[in-house]
Amino acid sequence: MTTSSFLTVDLPCDMALQATRKKLTQTGLRALQTFDLHTVRHIQQDCPCPNHGTADCDCQMIVLMVYGETPEPVTLILHGSDGQTRFSIGDDPSQQADRKLVASIKQALEIKVAVSV
Repeated sequence: MTTSSFLTVDLPCDMALQATRKKLTQTGLRALQTFDLHTVRHIQQDCPCPNHGTADCDCQMIVLMVYGETPEPVTLILHGSDGQTRFSIGDDPSQQADRKLVASIKQALEIKVAVSV
């Protein structure tokens, strides 16, 4: 799976997640959270962070499966650290993300994109 960041916001990941869920819902999209790095880190003791060490780490990664009108979801990844959150779309070459759904997600997050049909 490949990812490419398309948006960075000056919000911690938990606040960016709340805003994202609200915006997606307002546009008729549904999001199912499938991963939360904080949950995994709490299971492992002394989980080292390559950027901050263990005690000062504020890194967070959240994975959402976003559903629209098509049966297949799009993977939306939020990666937060140092008070910022970066958004990426996961794309698997063997199962391409629906371009209209990707455009709808970006539009919901107020990113203007051109849709080619």
